[in-house]
This record gives sequence, C-alpha cells and structure tokens, in this order.
Amino acid sequence: MATFSKIALSGSTDGRLIKVAATATAGTTLHTGSATATTFDELWLYAVNSDTSDRKLTIEWGGVSAPDDHIEFTVPAEDGLYLIVAGLVIKGNATPLVVRAFAATANVVCIGGYVNRITA
Repeated sequence: MATFSKIALSGSTDGRLIKVAATATAGTTLHTGSATATTFDELWLYAVNSDTSDRKLTIEWGGVSAPDDHIEFTVPAEDGLYLIVAGLVIKGNATPLVVRAFAATANVVCIGGYVNRITA
C-alpha cells in the first residue's frame, strides 16, 4: 500500500519561501526528488513578486533544456501568491531530478509550496 507524506520543499529552510536569486539556467534549487525509483513527489508551487514591475519566472522541471523542461509564468507585481505548479509529479531516479527556478530579476520573486511524497 502506498504512503503519502506532506513535506517541505528540499530547497526551503524550515518551510520558508525560497528567494529566486538566479537570472539564468541553471536556476535556484527548489526541490530535489528522491533517489528511489518507487517514490513520486507531487509538487505544489506558489510564487510572489515583491517588485513594482511584473517579472517573468521560469521553472526548470527536472532538467535545464529549453523548451522541454521549462514552465514560464509572468508573476504580477505586489499581488500576493500565484499558483505556478499544481500537483505535477517527478519520479524517483538513481540520479534525482531537480526542480529549479530563475527570474528576469534577481531576488524579487520568492517561491513557496510543499511536496506530497508518495512511496510504494
């Protein structure tokens, strides 16, 4: 029977928001998946932009190849949290997959969220 555990993003400190410092690939690490092939991580990511201008955000989903691994979203300025990733899954791998982010401007977009870890 599978088990579900709600955990913080591995790139977060104690569940706090992660400041996106990177402005190009490879981005700031948000979460590193499992090294166990029977483990799946379901990610929920939210972004907030503290700048006075809208900022483009790119999520690198398990790799850094554009456009295959990229999810792009323009985060509105000073307007609260926006759901960026709604439950997409990465599978455990001997070389764990990494979810990263970079933004058009450093240190103005922050990302928070959680992982539903599913183990067989």
